[in-house]
Amino acid sequence: MAGRREVQKRAPGPVEPERRTLSYAHTRTLVRLLPALLIAAGVCYDLLTPKDFTAAPFFTAAALVAAPLFSLGATVCTGIAGTAAMALVHLRFAFDAGAVTEVVTVGTVAGLAIVINRLVSLGNARLASAREIAEAAQRAVLPEPAGRIGGLDIAARYVAAQADAFIGGDLYAVQDTPHGVRLVLGDVRGKGMGAVGTVAVVIGAFREAAEHEATLEAVAQRLERALAREGVRRDSVEISEGFTTAVLAEIPHGAQVVRLVNRGHPGPLLLHGDGTVRTLDAVHPSLPLGMGELGDRPDRAQEEALPGGAVLLLHTDGLSEARDERGVFFDPVRRLSGRVFAGPDELLDELVDDVHRYTGGRSTDDMALLAVRRP
Repeated sequence: MAGRREVQKRAPGPVEPERRTLSYAHTRTLVRLLPALLIAAGVCYDLLTPKDFTAAPFFTAAALVAAPLFSLGATVCTGIAGTAAMALVHLRFAFDAGAVTEVVTVGTVAGLAIVINRLVSLGNARLASAREIAEAAQRAVLPEPAGRIGGLDIAARYVAAQADAFIGGDLYAVQDTPHGVRLVLGDVRGKGMGAVGTVAVVIGAFREAAEHEATLEAVAQRLERALAREGVRRDSVEISEGFTTAVLAEIPHGAQVVRLVNRGHPGPLLLHGDGTVRTLDAVHPSLPLGMGELGDRPDRAQEEALPGGAVLLLHTDGLSEARDERGVFFDPVRRLSGRVFAGPDELLDELVDDVHRYTGGRSTDDMALLAVRRP
């Protein structure tokens, strides 16, 4: 990627996922050629076999394969081609009742294939509509932060593990406040609309608290109270078992430091301008949000240096718990060490691609990433 340079030579990454990607592409190409191949195979079969052998299964299969893969016009053409081929191969012999029956059978199946094509198209249209609604919901609940906030370069990514899913239980937010730029990144326990509702509660409470609370510890307590209020509106299982892991960060204006409050979440990464990477483990760990009543340990912010050119990377466990085909966890510190990126966007683009290659596209958990660079 333009703007990025390698600081030191790194061992080549795994190639198996790339091979699987090529294999998948070849398989898709073969499947799309299958209707034509079936018709050609049917003609060859009929020409090379005695009269008592029929190629009707090849011609009927061609239309059925085309139905979910091709457009209406292509499906109709495939059905006509199969029916015509069935009729033509019978011209070698007497066009008797058996031949008529086979031609009618192929034509009937071609008609059914057209109906199937219409049903599949209707389903795809409904899916596209649902995807548009999901994207709109994500933009409303989890808006993309601006590229520059409070003098800092910002980038965020949300990568859903489930295909065609756009939002889940991971969350992030960035806000410029009188106290500095404040951030939150978290992971709600559970999936589905319940998790999405909790995401909305946490982000809403964060935006209000970040603006008015004097300390980061007070912001965390506001989030705790917001989740407690939300809990009384839910059933007993969610009240007793629901929680949200989160990291809150504060970067004061004009100061080269970052303050962190960690509520049971994976520690952020700090990427220095020389390519070194280290994990900012919690010095004063606390229970996840929503579990405050189980302990009396107060929130205490830790302060870390954030020099110019350094990038603070907050992430959910979808990054650190991604696995390859052998079950080995993805190690972001090792994978990012010795590399320098042009900016947060380039960092996240490379990281998302690296995880995809590492897992072979088989991630089992959503992944949220939030990168902040002090110029």
